[in-house]
Amino acid sequence: MKNTIDKIRPFDFLLAFLFTLSFIPATVKGNEKQAFPIVSKGNTTSLVVVGNEPKVVHIAANMFAGDVQNITGKHPEIIREIPQKENRIIIAGTIGKSKWINKLVTEKKVNISTIKGKWESWTMQVLEKPFPGVKQALVIIGSDRRATAYGILELSRMMGVSAWEWWADVTPIHQNEIVLNMSHKTYGSPSVKYRGLFLNDEDWGLQPWAAKTFEPETGDIGPKTYAKIFELMLRLRANTIWPAMHSCTKAFYTIPGNAKTADDYAIVVGTSHCEPMLCNINEEWNSERMGEWRYDTNADTIRKLFNRRVEQTENYESIYTIGMRGKHDSPMDAKNLSEQDRIKLLEKVIADQRNMLEKDKHEKASSIPQVFIPYKEVLGYYQHGLKVPDDVTIMWTDDNYGYIRQLSTPGEQKRAGGAGIYYHASYWGRPHDYLWLSTTHPLLIWEEMHKAYQTNDHNMWILNCGDIKPMEYNIELFMDMAWNMKAFSRPDSVVNHLEKWLGDIFAPKNEKELTQIMLDYYHLCFMRRPEFMAWSQTEPVTKPQETELTQIRYGDELTRRLKDWTQLSDKVKELKSTIPADRQDAFFELVDYPVTGASLMNQKWLYHYKNEFAAQQGRTSAGQFAKASDNAYKQIKTETDYYNKGIENGKWNKMMSMAPRNLPVFSEPSFELPQPDAKASLGLALEGYQMEVNQDIPNAYSNVLPVLNEYLKDSAFVDVFLKGNGIINWTAVPQQPWIHLSVSNGTVSGNNNKGEQRIWVSIDWDKVPQRKNTDEPPLGHDYQLIPPSYKVNGSIQFVTKDTTLAIGVSVFNPKFKSLNDYKGFVEANGYVSINAGDWTARYPGKNANWKPIKHLGYSGEVMLALPYQAASISNPAQIKEQSPCLEYDFYTFNKGEANIRVQALPTHPLYKGKSVRCAVAVDEQEPVIIDFKTVGRSEEWKQNVLKNAAVKSAPQIINQPGKHKLRIWMVDPGVMVDRILIDLGGWKESYTFPPETKCRN
Repeated sequence: MKNTIDKIRPFDFLLAFLFTLSFIPATVKGNEKQAFPIVSKGNTTSLVVVGNEPKVVHIAANMFAGDVQNITGKHPEIIREIPQKENRIIIAGTIGKSKWINKLVTEKKVNISTIKGKWESWTMQVLEKPFPGVKQALVIIGSDRRATAYGILELSRMMGVSAWEWWADVTPIHQNEIVLNMSHKTYGSPSVKYRGLFLNDEDWGLQPWAAKTFEPETGDIGPKTYAKIFELMLRLRANTIWPAMHSCTKAFYTIPGNAKTADDYAIVVGTSHCEPMLCNINEEWNSERMGEWRYDTNADTIRKLFNRRVEQTENYESIYTIGMRGKHDSPMDAKNLSEQDRIKLLEKVIADQRNMLEKDKHEKASSIPQVFIPYKEVLGYYQHGLKVPDDVTIMWTDDNYGYIRQLSTPGEQKRAGGAGIYYHASYWGRPHDYLWLSTTHPLLIWEEMHKAYQTNDHNMWILNCGDIKPMEYNIELFMDMAWNMKAFSRPDSVVNHLEKWLGDIFAPKNEKELTQIMLDYYHLCFMRRPEFMAWSQTEPVTKPQETELTQIRYGDELTRRLKDWTQLSDKVKELKSTIPADRQDAFFELVDYPVTGASLMNQKWLYHYKNEFAAQQGRTSAGQFAKASDNAYKQIKTETDYYNKGIENGKWNKMMSMAPRNLPVFSEPSFELPQPDAKASLGLALEGYQMEVNQDIPNAYSNVLPVLNEYLKDSAFVDVFLKGNGIINWTAVPQQPWIHLSVSNGTVSGNNNKGEQRIWVSIDWDKVPQRKNTDEPPLGHDYQLIPPSYKVNGSIQFVTKDTTLAIGVSVFNPKFKSLNDYKGFVEANGYVSINAGDWTARYPGKNANWKPIKHLGYSGEVMLALPYQAASISNPAQIKEQSPCLEYDFYTFNKGEANIRVQALPTHPLYKGKSVRCAVAVDEQEPVIIDFKTVGRSEEWKQNVLKNAAVKSAPQIINQPGKHKLRIWMVDPGVMVDRILIDLGGWKESYTFPPETKCRN
C-alpha cells in the first residue's frame, strides 16, 4: 500500500501524544541481570517451600521441579528448611505464610511494599548471603497464594517451558545446564482481576476423551482431568473456571473431588449465564421431581437448590452468577408475563439470591463476588430498566461470533462492581456452529478486548474455549492480554506475540514463515469459517445450499479461494520436514491439523460446487471434481484418526471430532455427472458468462471476453473443456500480436484429471495500436458500449481437428492526459473497487483519527475510528469540520448515478444510545450517513456474522467522467471500514467485492 498524503491538522500532534500516552505499559522495577544456575555442573539448586504454604504453592513447586527434570534429567529437591550450608537455593513463599520470607522482611533484606495487599503480585530477586551458610538465594515472594505459584512457574517460563508442554505435547528441549538471567522485578497486579475459561459444548471432545481415555475410572470430566486443566491454567496465569455443563457431563459439584481440586489449585469457580448460583440446571434440576423451572410459581424449591450450593461452597473461592434464565441456554420460562413483569421477577430473583448469600456466608453481599451476565434476551431486560446492584460485576457478552454486543457507558464505568466480558472462541447455535477448529481471528479478539479494556470492562474476562483443543493459541493470547493488556497496546503486538509463540515452540528459524502461514489461515477463516462452507444453517438445520462464491466473474473467486487454501496446506507439508522430531506432535496439533483440516473442508465443498457447475455445462471434468471432493472428505477422516490414535499412542483418543453434532457441512457431499455422450467435443466457457460458448453461432456477439483495460493491466480467462468421452487436441491462435495467452495448445481427455484447461488472456499493451490522446474521457457513455475511437478489437481462434471457434477480445486503450502518472483508482467494467487501507489522504478529526489494523478484514487492513471515547458526530456540517476523514482518488469513464457500497466489520454499538456509523460523499456533495447497526438476531445479523462483513450503501451522483474524490468520515468511534465498491451499474453479484481497481498506468 502506497498512500500519498497523511495530512495533519494543528491539534494532531497533541492527539497523537495523548493517544500514545494512554498505551504506555505498566513499568516493572528492575536492575542489572545476573546469572543464576538452576542446574550447573551436575548440581541442582534446591527449592525451599515451607509446609504451611497453600496447596497451590506446593503444586507449582512440583511442576517446576518436574520441568527441570524434563529438560535436564535431574530433579531438584523441594525442602522445608534453609540448609546450614549451601552455595545457592531458591526460596518461594507467600507473605504471612512463609517463616523464611517473614524473617527476610523483618531483617529488611527484602522490601515487600510494592506487592503487599495487592492482588496476585510477586517479586523475584537474587540476594547475597540471605541466611548464615547460604551464599546466594533467588527469592520469590507472592502477595497471595496464586502470586507465589505464578512466581515459581515464571521460572519455568524463563527456562523455555511452554504452557502447552502437556496439552499440546510441546516437549521441553533437552539441556545439560539451566542458567537463568535474573534481576529484581515486580510482577502484577494483572490487568484483569478474574481471567478464565469456560469449558463448553464438550460433547464431542473433552467429555468423551476424559470419560473413555484419560479418566475412565470416573467416566467423566472428574478431578484427574480438572487437575490437568488447572495445571494449564496456572501456567497461563488464569484463575477462574466455568466448568463443563452440558447434559453429557455430570454437574461439577456432584463429582467427588472436583471442588477440592479447584481449591487446591487456587482456581476460582464460577458458572455461565444459564447456571445461577453455581448450579448446573441441565443436570441438577429434575422437572418431574422438582417441578417447573419457574421462579414465579416454584420459588421455594428453586431457593432450596440455591441454598444447598451456597452452603456447599462456603469455604471455597467462588463467583456467584445471579439472575436466572431458562433451562439449557433458553429464555426465562415465563411466557405469560410481559417484559416489565419479567424484569420485576428477575429483580426479585436477584434480591433473594443476595439475601441467602449474606445469610449463609455471614458477610455483606457487597463483599461476595457476584456477576450478572446480560446474555441474549437478558440484555434487552437490562436495557429496558432492570436494576442490578452496584457492587455486582456486569459481564457483557459478545454475539457468539466475536463481536461484543455492548460495553459500559461512562456512568457504568464508575460502578463499584465493575464489568467484564464473556467471549466466544467456539459456539453451538444459530445461524451456525463453529465447534471444530479455532477460527476466530486473533486481531479481532485483540480489537474487541482492547475496546473492552479501554471502556474499563476489566474485572472479569472469560473465554468460551470449547474443548480447549484446538484453541491453544487463542487461549494463550486471551490470557496474556488479560494478564497484561498494556503489553498489547497496538495491533502489531498480536503479530509479535504470535511470532514469538511459534518461535519459542518450533525454533526461531521457522517463526516468520510459520507466522505468515497462521495469519493466512486466520485471514481465510475470517472470510468464511470452514464450518460455514456448505452455506447451511442450524436451528433449524438446513441442507447445504448454493455457494455465494462466483465461478464466472472477477477471476473466479471460488477457484482463487481453492488455490489459496491448497497452497497454504502445501506450505505446511513442506515446512513439516524442517520441524525437529520431538516437536512433530506439537506441530501436527498446533499448525498442521488446523490448517490442513480447514483446507480440506474448503476443498471438499469448493470441489463440490465446481462439480455442480461443470456438470451443468456438460464438462467431463465434473467427474474429476467429484473425486477431488470425495478425496478431501476421506483425508479429513485420515487426519482426524491420526489426531485421536496416532499421537503419543492414542493420548488424545476421542478428543477430536471431524463432525460435531453431525451437521450437514461435515457430511460426504453429493455429486453430479453430465449425461454420457459417446462423441467427444470441445467446449469453451468465458469469464463473465454462466453458459458455455454457443457453438451453433460460431461468431456470436456474446462470445466476447470482458473488456480489458490498459489502466488496470487486467486479464480474463477462457476454459477449454471436454464434453463426452475421448481425447481432443486443441490450439488457440491469437489473431493479433498484442493478445497473449498463458497456454496456446493442449489436450483434454477424460483421463488423469485433464478434462479441462484454463487459459488466461492478457494484453501486451506496448503492441496495441495507439489510440488518440485526449484530455477527457468519453462523456456519458456506457462503459460496456465504448465508442470505437477508444476501443481496439481482436480475437482468438480455437481450433480442433474439425472445429474452429472465434472468441472476441476487446481492450480499452485511450490515452488520457489526466491519467498520466495517476495513482488513484479507475473504473473497470462499470465499478471502482477500493481497499479501505489504500487511502490517498487521511485527515485527523478534532479528537479522533482513523487507525489501521493490518491483517484484519477481507482487504488485510481495516481502518478503525479511534479513540473509543471520542464523541459521535452526526451533523453533516460538523462531520466535514470535525470528523476524521479518509480520502480516495478515483477516476470514472461514465457519469450518472452511483451506489457507494461500504463493507465494514459487523461490530455493535459501544453501548445503548450509540451506533456504528460512518458518512460518505463523492466530491463536494453532502455527507450521507450509513449505519451498520443490526437489530437482535435478525436475518441481516446472521448473514453478517457468517461472512464477518456488514455492507451498507449510499447513493451518489457522478456529475461527469474524470477525476473524483470519495470521502469517508467517522460518525461513531469504533467503526471499522474494510472495503469500498463504487458501483456505476456494472457490478455483478459476488461473495467479495472485485479485486482493487488501482491504476497501473
